[in-house]
Amino acid sequence: MPEPARIAFAGGGTGGHLFPAVATAEALIRLRPDLQIEFFVTDRPIDGQILAPYGWRWIAQAVRPFSTRPWHWPSFWLCWRRAVREARQRLMRERPGVVVGTGGYAAGPPIHAAHELGIPTALLNPDLKPGRANRHLASKVEAVFCQWEGSARSFPHVPFVVATGCPVRGSFLGVDRASACDRLGLDPGKRTLLVTGASQGARTINEAMMELAGDLAGLQDRWQVLHLSGSLDHEQVRSAYAARLPGAVVLPFTEHMAEAVVASDLVVSRAGASTLAELTAVGRPSVLLPYPYHRDMHQAANAAVLAEAGAAIALEDRIEPKVNASQMRGPLIEAMGYPERLGRMAEAAKGLGRPDAAETVARRLIEMAGLA
Repeated sequence: MPEPARIAFAGGGTGGHLFPAVATAEALIRLRPDLQIEFFVTDRPIDGQILAPYGWRWIAQAVRPFSTRPWHWPSFWLCWRRAVREARQRLMRERPGVVVGTGGYAAGPPIHAAHELGIPTALLNPDLKPGRANRHLASKVEAVFCQWEGSARSFPHVPFVVATGCPVRGSFLGVDRASACDRLGLDPGKRTLLVTGASQGARTINEAMMELAGDLAGLQDRWQVLHLSGSLDHEQVRSAYAARLPGAVVLPFTEHMAEAVVASDLVVSRAGASTLAELTAVGRPSVLLPYPYHRDMHQAANAAVLAEAGAAIALEDRIEPKVNASQMRGPLIEAMGYPERLGRMAEAAKGLGRPDAAETVARRLIEMAGLA
């Protein structure tokens, strides 16, 4: 009996490293229903939370992120060697047609093992500036799929580099606003401000929005707030809104992110690459506060792409709540007061979207796996 056709993904630790892979896997199954999909991920709970609804098999690896502190190196290398060894054993036992790195330290061991075994390898690179893992793995892969053209020059020695856009889950493209509002308990007759820090929340955004609750209260006749706070700040955000924005919907996390974005008319968010791909796929204007703690500030580079196109307002995250609230107040309240401006921003966002990215990447992976 012939071995079933397989494609493996490697990465995780955040939604940004998993959602484009999930979108690609969905497209692969639509094209080849006989395919078996497998994920090599981290042991962080968020990975299982994201993948569980899909029924695919995933392997939690022992690998840890690299530290610049020398006293952490022995434990890092111990975990790394174990993860590479276990990935090699699994890939030898159930050989996939291609292994796709999706970003983050969990992509490393399976890509290294696959390269050693002669299995075709590829990377998804949604960020304008490649992260450390993708820069390291570039010498081990045959193809890189980028969200934006400007990323291509970062991979001069990879045989095949193409700007496909970032794969977006099919749910973002198949839901209407009325049903999205109904699912989330929102009033379809009001505009919706969505506040999100991606899959795990963003404390500095949460704190700034709590400072702005009084300003938003004056817009309650026309606007409602859906705030995805993350689990750590959920009670604090909910309590801060309770007095001034009693109608606000505050959730720690939602599996219905597509509905949240489709229901929105303006989004306050980080500038993670997969989040921006989702916003542009459905054409939603945004106020972006890129994550301020990364050394290379890659989210700021992502945000600049949308800001330069007129699709977003990009602000520097100053970390201190009152300072952030002060700089956000004018742009945010002004945007909420001018529907025509929001419409222009939405059109600009839509112009950047690549809703066909998942299928484009999936077709290429099928070719690489010899399954066309």
